[in-house]
Amino acid sequence: MPKKHFFTILFISWMVLITLLSLFSFPGDGEQKIWFPHLDKFVHAGFHCGIVILGSLSFKKSGASLNTIFLGIFIFSALYGILIEFLQYVMPYGRAAEIWDVLANLTGASLGVLLIKKYFSRIGKLK
Repeated sequence: MPKKHFFTILFISWMVLITLLSLFSFPGDGEQKIWFPHLDKFVHAGFHCGIVILGSLSFKKSGASLNTIFLGIFIFSALYGILIEFLQYVMPYGRAAEIWDVLANLTGASLGVLLIKKYFSRIGKLK
């Protein structure tokens, strides 16, 4: 696999994984094996942090400014999270939409922007 497409393939794979896990129920769903209040909110935040980081790394070579990329991928992540929640609301697979999930998505996307900005600022200092 060419190195220049590595993050694009990883980003697309991440999006497919999140979509499948978000929209479909699996055997054992709803059974809490580990007791941790609101663990799913941390998972939502992690997913969207990953979207922003992988998306930013994927689009870095596009020629757009980094701030444009960060803003674009943040907006994409936010709209994607809202779309997933809407689809969970209308689909008959036993999933439920929650406003707290949207807030967790936005928190994760914000964290992703902060982390990737920090990463690129450090990389710039090293060069």
